[in-house]
Amino acid sequence: MGQKIHPTGFRLSVSRNWASRWYASNRDFAGMLAEDIEVRDYLKGKLKNAAVSRVLIERPAKNARITIFSARPGVVIGKKGEDIENLKKELASRLGVPVAVNIEEVRKPEIDAQLIAESITQQLEKRIMFRRAMKRAMQNAMRLGAQGIKIMSAGRLNGIEIARTEWYREGRVPLHTLRADIDYGFSEAKTTYGVIG
Repeated sequence: MGQKIHPTGFRLSVSRNWASRWYASNRDFAGMLAEDIEVRDYLKGKLKNAAVSRVLIERPAKNARITIFSARPGVVIGKKGEDIENLKKELASRLGVPVAVNIEEVRKPEIDAQLIAESITQQLEKRIMFRRAMKRAMQNAMRLGAQGIKIMSAGRLNGIEIARTEWYREGRVPLHTLRADIDYGFSEAKTTYGVIG
């Protein structure tokens, strides 16, 4: 039986790039990696209404540059840039170095895998039928020019006793073709019945 490799990790040398771009000696590496994970978790919680697709962290000498890719940049920036200034201060205190924050807009959130996953998650938490949520997301993505999409949900779907996995695919999703530009996203819905991923 074939094992499933992470589509992004598989394509790092071809069409995808790292989400953290810096170099560190063996001594500092673990600490800096832990900081990156902490910053990502903090931003995910803080900006959960801003539809954040991904966070890119770069560390040029004794500085940090954080690029937030969001479908709603206005929510991140806030009135007259207040929110982004507070965010900069908080991130600088967490990382201990000066931080520059850039916001990039995601032009087509309907074909961004992470944003699709999060929108389905929000719908599941509002008790919308999972099939309807998945099919609507697929139709939107195909309408906006995706060549193919595959969505999978696993857990106690609709609150049934025995957990199961359901998936739908439309178009082509060639996971083994390295030159294929495949985007991958994952999100968990915390429902009253448990977690649906």
